[in-house]
Amino acid sequence: MLIRETAESDLPAILHVHRLAFGQDEEAALTEAILRDPSAQPVVSLLALVDGEPAGHILFSRAGLSSSRSSGLGSSNVEAGPSAALLAPLAVVPAAQSQGIGGALIRRGLEDLSRAGTALVFVLGYPAYYQRHGFQAAGRLGFAAPYPIAERNAEAWMVQMLGDHSPGKGDWQVTCADTLNKPEYWVE
Repeated sequence: MLIRETAESDLPAILHVHRLAFGQDEEAALTEAILRDPSAQPVVSLLALVDGEPAGHILFSRAGLSSSRSSGLGSSNVEAGPSAALLAPLAVVPAAQSQGIGGALIRRGLEDLSRAGTALVFVLGYPAYYQRHGFQAAGRLGFAAPYPIAERNAEAWMVQMLGDHSPGKGDWQVTCADTLNKPEYWVE
């Protein structure tokens, strides 16, 4: 297996991976929109190849983090938080699933982001899967998703802190790229 950064010429292969993995066009269209969204930049986009064929893709887009903290006089100060990214989406073609490709894409993406100085990576996904890759419930740590997450799905909103970065205690609000800033992506 080879994992490499994507190029513009990889777009048809990326979209094909997402269509096969999800069995529909919705995630492929979302992936293309994120890749073209200036507010998502910079992105980390990685393609996994098995025997030279596209088998998986992962996309991390820029996210924001801010905190409103009371100054004690009834007003609040908005503080910018450390750099953050959002993992969405991750796709592996059905014939290559359960072979460690998704995990390898996550590891490589986190390594690239850490080297670039990203402090936090967020994901809304299956807790059992992402916890195996070092993610933990974000809400318990004071990180609010761009839109409220239903209590029954609270564990699906997760974060991983990279390196020695820590935003400290507080109530942090995560913002995402314009393409992902729609309630339908956050409400089930």
